[in-house]
Amino acid sequence: MAKLSFAQKLKSLFGLYKSETDEFFDDLTDALVEGDMGAKTAFEVVSSLEKSCREEKLCGSEEVTARLEQMLISFVKKSEPQVQKNKVNVFLLLGVNGVGKTTSCAKLAKRFKTQGENVILAASDTFRAAAVDQISLHAEKLGVRIVKHQMGSDPGAVVFDACEACRASGGGLVIADTAGRLHNKENLVNELKKIERIASSKADEGCLKKILVIDATTGQNAVRQAEVFNEAVGLDSVILTKYDSTAKGGEIITIGKELSLPVSYVCTGEGYDDIKVFDPEDYIKEFIGTK
Repeated sequence: MAKLSFAQKLKSLFGLYKSETDEFFDDLTDALVEGDMGAKTAFEVVSSLEKSCREEKLCGSEEVTARLEQMLISFVKKSEPQVQKNKVNVFLLLGVNGVGKTTSCAKLAKRFKTQGENVILAASDTFRAAAVDQISLHAEKLGVRIVKHQMGSDPGAVVFDACEACRASGGGLVIADTAGRLHNKENLVNELKKIERIASSKADEGCLKKILVIDATTGQNAVRQAEVFNEAVGLDSVILTKYDSTAKGGEIITIGKELSLPVSYVCTGEGYDDIKVFDPEDYIKEFIGTK
């Protein structure tokens, strides 16, 4: 027998109960926690849903599901970053190792090059073995310029040089890959702050975007990562990678509710075109199984 997806499990829960009892709401809370929403957010959402059901006399799976969908969509926002013409735009891609940062850089490079932008990749993850080689290979395949230094060099200097090259060529978009793991959190945060200061000084006003890349399969770990990076540099948005049938998706709701961070893109595979602009309504419908 095939394993039920999270959305199918949630949908089946609504079919189990003839009315919205305390047991139903308890089980719904458990289901949302299982969907990677996090206990605090799940409890608050279900408490609010229960109150709405009782005050407005909502009953039946259609009415209750519709209200749940409406509530969840209010927490999830999208923000598609724009490139300003003839200016130096910088997208700093941040995140821990293994979430797909470098591949996301390449996908964005392909996307914006196709739109006619002058794209420069900055190989500013100078700590991870082979990171520079990996992004260099992407640049070669995509036919975009890359600025890189040797392994172990100052990542801020790479961003500085990439921005200088961008300005010298009349503006465009610098997409910077960054290191995800130094030997402790304090070092990581200090390094990120330094890179962010350099990028902020070199980008034109309003043209710097700090985008966190998170892995959809890591659940509440993604929320904790968002908290750390947001505290360090003040994030603008999120890219969600590895989003497929195994990803439950609730972490995006928590990140939106707790940190007010919008989502820019969702990545569904390894190919350069496996990236799409985030659609909150579609995302929530998939999450609760109404799509």
